Amino acid sequence: MKRVPYTGDEKESLQASMDRHREAVLWKVEGLDDEALRRPMTPSGTNLLGLVKHLAAVEYWWFADTFGQEHEELPFDDDDEDADLRVDPGESTADVLAFYERARASSDRVIEKFGIEDLGTNERGESMTLRWVLIHMIEETARHAGHMDIVRELIDGASGDHDRVD
Repeated sequence: MKRVPYTGDEKESLQASMDRHREAVLWKVEGLDDEALRRPMTPSGTNLLGLVKHLAAVEYWWFADTFGQEHEELPFDDDDEDADLRVDPGESTADVLAFYERARASSDRVIEKFGIEDLGTNERGESMTLRWVLIHMIEETARHAGHMDIVRELIDGASGDHDRVD
């Protein structure tokens, strides 16, 4: 895992920060079986695999969709606001983790292709810079990585930050 550079440029620093949180997300699911990853640990049903699926969907949506890039079908449903957090019985852990990896790769291509000041357009027709999307996704990923830390601790007692730093 790369450290956020002390002297890097803005785009490099933002992407490195996002990558640290992405790696924390993956670290929180390491070593658990399918049952533990799907186990609802809050009254609302929050589970680790559902959070990974959600993060994949929002990465695709904020980066690829906002910047007009191709992406796969996303698990959003106007009639079910939690659809992207739910892992269906037919979806394997490997499927969800692969979905997250594809979303990350797609987002990284957008970050590489566009400048920090370049504008994308959301579904409401609002313009936003790549900078704004990066900051928003750092917030979103960090927030859910924190949820995942708590859920993981409830499952097996494991907690804390990962120490895999280059």
